[in-house]
Amino acid sequence: MENRLLAALPLEELDRIIAYMEFVSLDFKQYLYERNQPIEYVYFPTHGVGSMVTVMENGMAVEVATVGNEGMVGLPVFLGANSIPGECYIQVPGDGWRMRVDLFRAHVTPVSPLHQLLQRYTQALFNQIAQSAACNRLHSIEERLSRWLLMTADRVETETFPLTQEFLAQMLGVNRSTVSLAASTLQRAGLMTYVRGQVTIVDRSGLEATSCECYRIVQQEFERLFNGK
Repeated sequence: MENRLLAALPLEELDRIIAYMEFVSLDFKQYLYERNQPIEYVYFPTHGVGSMVTVMENGMAVEVATVGNEGMVGLPVFLGANSIPGECYIQVPGDGWRMRVDLFRAHVTPVSPLHQLLQRYTQALFNQIAQSAACNRLHSIEERLSRWLLMTADRVETETFPLTQEFLAQMLGVNRSTVSLAASTLQRAGLMTYVRGQVTIVDRSGLEATSCECYRIVQQEFERLFNGK
């Protein structure tokens, strides 16, 4: 499995950039950056999923976007910031490439192919965040859960992945009992199974039909990114 941003680079540019990176494991609940703390690395996941999360003063958290092998974690660095009042941590473990911020700024310059690619990725990620905001306000928990499961499966490139209901409730901004009811509805419909912390998508086409249009819109935006449109 590979990171799609890095894979989209010309081979010569990829070799140049990889020389300044290291390949690392991304462990469950590992923080890639924390609220209002200096960002030390940018990450290009090859497997696994990171959650970009907004946390309120009372400790409640809501996921605003996910990042997998289609993207980069640490976009504030690309935009010129050193920190952000949000956080990102690993929700599905995996691995990926990481690069120190000082090396990123020195070698990913405005004339580099990766810089130009990240400009398009920024637009795609902003679209995902905007769509998530509308989705959280307008769509049912079953639609939102279906969207989230599909997006996660796309990023890990498998229909089975680890997930706790407690974690999912936090990501969707609802209580655990609400998630449990929604998951039960999807299971009874034969769309997924949930056993001992493992989710398996059984009927992908059915899950896509249950999901809101947000899944399709976000998916199309990322495909436009990689098709150069």
